[in-house]
Amino acid sequence: MVYKQLEQRGMAQPPVNISTLRAMKAAREPIACLTAYDASFACIVDEAGADVVLVGDSLGMVVQGHDTTVPVTVADIVYHTRVVARGLRRAFLMADMPFMSYTTEAQALENAVRLMQEGGAMMVKLEGGRGQVRIVEHLARHDIPVCAHIGLKPQSVHKLGGFRVQGREAAQARQMVDDSKALEDAGADIVLLECVPSEVGKAVRNAVTVPVIGIGAGPEVDGQILVLYDMLGITRGRLPRFVRNFMDGAPTVLAACEAYVRAVRERSYPGPEHCFS
Repeated sequence: MVYKQLEQRGMAQPPVNISTLRAMKAAREPIACLTAYDASFACIVDEAGADVVLVGDSLGMVVQGHDTTVPVTVADIVYHTRVVARGLRRAFLMADMPFMSYTTEAQALENAVRLMQEGGAMMVKLEGGRGQVRIVEHLARHDIPVCAHIGLKPQSVHKLGGFRVQGREAAQARQMVDDSKALEDAGADIVLLECVPSEVGKAVRNAVTVPVIGIGAGPEVDGQILVLYDMLGITRGRLPRFVRNFMDGAPTVLAACEAYVRAVRERSYPGPEHCFS
């Protein structure tokens, strides 16, 4: 593995790692992220220049046809992460910890190890605010990179009463800022912020030194992520306000993904029409 990493340093675009993402935040260079669920799409997303690829439990909805992400299992994520890893050369690979797969420190560590050893993930993502500090600390002590997902938490959709914008109340917005700082202090390497007003996205971004990736979190965060099937216009039915269909006017899937990466880099996406207030 060391030899492979040495060889990759000579690539025109060396592989992205955590240091790369931190440097991009410091330079205010937007980080472009997309989901992927198989090797073919992973190749395209990688070629398009995505910095981070997430094997999200969104696969439960866009691939498996469920109404929520709750039915997705660790075995599902391991399988899809393993096949996505085969299609990547440059992008940093992150994998979701599914619903109820990190209820204890021991369970979280066991499942994170599976995602990295069997799946090839470079980072795991888990949902939750201050309540997950102990889990994040435990994983960080074992040198497992962690992305902490706050704001709208799809795995908690039944508790939340649906997919709704979070952080519109001042107290809730302050709690998100406090949670992001607590999670960074616990060892989180990235914060992912979903479906919040733009001002909350800006506040969280300014509160922490780690990169903040947004999905429906406005233009002031450090990077953007979308579900691949949403931004390609594959997903049927009503889409979230923050989604833009990049297949409109694009001749190929690759061109659409390149247009997305370019729009993130140029900060033309998200526009005002994709943001919450």
